[in-house]
Amino acid sequence: MKRIFQKWFVGLQIGWIALAGCHPTQPYFIRERGDLAHYLDQSQKIEYPDLEINPIPEATKTLEPLTLDNQKFEFLDLTLEQCISYALVNSKLIRTTPGSQGPNPDMAGSILSTPGAALSTIYDPAIVATTTNSQQVVVDQSGNRVQSNGSVKATQVGGVEDALSEFDAQFSSFFSYNNTDRPRNVGSGNVFNPQDFRARDSSGQMAVSKRTASGNVVTFRSQTLYGYNNIPVQTPASLNNFGRAVPSDYTQIFEAQIQQPLLRGRGALVNRIPVVLARINEDVSLVDFNERVRNLVRDVEYAYWDLYQSYWNVENARIARDSAARAYHVAYHKMQKGASETPEAQAKVTYHEFQAQLDAALGGGVNIQAPDGLGVFGREQNLRLLMGWGATDGRLIRPSDKPAIGMAQFDFNDAVNEAFNRNVDLIRQRWVIKQKELELVSAKNQILPDLDVSLIYRWLGVGGSLLDKTGGNGPFPPNPGQPAPSAFEVLNSGDYQEAAFRVDFTPTAFGARRASAAIRNSQLELARAHCVLEEKELAASYSLTQTLRELNSNYAQMLEQLAALTSAQRLVALHEERFNVGEGSSEQIMDLLLRAQQSRANAGRNYIRALAEYNKSIVEVHTLKGSLLEYNNISLEEGLWPDKAYWDATERARERDAATFVENGASRPRVVSRGEVQQMTGTANSAATPKRVTTSGTPSAAPASSEPKKNEPAAEKVNQPLKKASAESKPKFDWGS
Repeated sequence: MKRIFQKWFVGLQIGWIALAGCHPTQPYFIRERGDLAHYLDQSQKIEYPDLEINPIPEATKTLEPLTLDNQKFEFLDLTLEQCISYALVNSKLIRTTPGSQGPNPDMAGSILSTPGAALSTIYDPAIVATTTNSQQVVVDQSGNRVQSNGSVKATQVGGVEDALSEFDAQFSSFFSYNNTDRPRNVGSGNVFNPQDFRARDSSGQMAVSKRTASGNVVTFRSQTLYGYNNIPVQTPASLNNFGRAVPSDYTQIFEAQIQQPLLRGRGALVNRIPVVLARINEDVSLVDFNERVRNLVRDVEYAYWDLYQSYWNVENARIARDSAARAYHVAYHKMQKGASETPEAQAKVTYHEFQAQLDAALGGGVNIQAPDGLGVFGREQNLRLLMGWGATDGRLIRPSDKPAIGMAQFDFNDAVNEAFNRNVDLIRQRWVIKQKELELVSAKNQILPDLDVSLIYRWLGVGGSLLDKTGGNGPFPPNPGQPAPSAFEVLNSGDYQEAAFRVDFTPTAFGARRASAAIRNSQLELARAHCVLEEKELAASYSLTQTLRELNSNYAQMLEQLAALTSAQRLVALHEERFNVGEGSSEQIMDLLLRAQQSRANAGRNYIRALAEYNKSIVEVHTLKGSLLEYNNISLEEGLWPDKAYWDATERARERDAATFVENGASRPRVVSRGEVQQMTGTANSAATPKRVTTSGTPSAAPASSEPKKNEPAAEKVNQPLKKASAESKPKFDWGS
């Protein structure tokens, strides 16, 4: 019967499988509602972050861009000092390019496309100073600090506070409990080892361990042990001197341990390397911040003089257009009286060409003779971006400062020496060399054997209880019938003291290939850092030489183009007079007049371009010398700390003042810094304006200098006719909407 049932069951199973087929099915849920509200059919979707952040007003309240069709604005006259002040105040994100390369023409696009982590902000030095290492302090089972192994790299350390935390005291504790209940393979009646052994044991430990700057590990440890088992307690009548004196006992131990490395990890020099590397990382971040601020100031000056040049181009194009318009009107009236039509057509073509140049000088485009293709509106917007202003706000910035026209004299040897001492690129590379030197010291230390000496001194006491005072000061174990003292009572008596001495020796692995490779790697990196510094110094001298050459060439070009502009103006006036009075062939005179007008327009553009490039060359010289901030009377200072920080620093200084100085210590840290950088000490204010920019935006008088100031005429090189021509060709900047 059972066999028949099994056959029918197997047959039904085969039938169900054949009818259902082999395909997956969803499980059945009793309380299923069917709305599938939590079902997601895609694992990766482009989503919006859940943030409630309001855009800044400078971005949301921007007006329509200024164009040739939209010239609704008011002029806003700003000095270079004011522009730099606004840029410094509004620069949480430092809008500039790193390094010594020129400004980025599309700074807005660069900021928008660059990942946020790669952008420079005012918070970067503080972030570097507060960077922490993810690896926590490690202690062993005895509560001793475990020193880290391996050589130290600058990229592995955080800020100074994080590095100093390696010398902080670390508290650790544990408590354990164990219950024993097991039979033992012993005969019956064994007093010391019952057949059914039962026991309760517990232990607790508290320890404070500190690592010192010389490599020592000092530990203070407290251990409490408790033991109870079923070994019979002795009595005078039964077991005489056999068995336990009391049913349970406590052991209290106080230990002081010092572990001193003798080879690897010994000395303040080696143990302070992470702290010094962390400090150098902070110094490098400050150098980077200094570089960004320097580049920001440089870019603002560049943008300011570029905008000044654009206004000149507008004025120059307007003068040329108006001159062509006057010639056209004269030719047109002569044509109406029967003269040839050729002069009128020539003047009309030239008029439209100059009108196109005027439109390009305003709005930019292909007709403008500028590398960036920007006119007044575009370059004004670049300056706004550097200043942290909105793109358009109904006002058009107009430069009110005059550029320098006097010859700036720089002593080449002094400029080179100043560049070698103050250029931020060279300072950064020297800090890298100091890092590599310390990394080499750390790598050499790792090839030494690990030889440690440990000294332990221990106070202990054992009693029937931990803290009770019923036992008095009697001995432990007590005599039969006497109360047992507590563990702390025995400990306080000082009768039981122990000492231990231990030597640990672990040499490097046979061959020491890893340690040797680390030393060689550090040596090669140090050699590479020196090589890079040499090349950077050579590049600095090349760049400074090229910039001084361009400075001189731009000044010469400015003078020659000014002379050409003066001559072109005189030539235009002569041909206009000849054409107006009808002297000679009208077609020939018109051709000469239009050629003279074109020459005057070209000379005007070339003159103002040379003037702007000359002023930018002065800025570039100070950039390479490392004196640009001083040139603008800007100094970098640390912000105020909380009052508690100054209180703690004073206390630490008093502690060091009261300490005993050891002239020849076991190992002294090497000097890695020559002290604070002294600002405002160079020759930066040579060829500076009478008033420069301070961090607060208030003008201050520039120190006296042997070099000419901005706005000061060049001595003997600019003759009186050229000075007069310069004054006559000064742009009025009075065009409006």
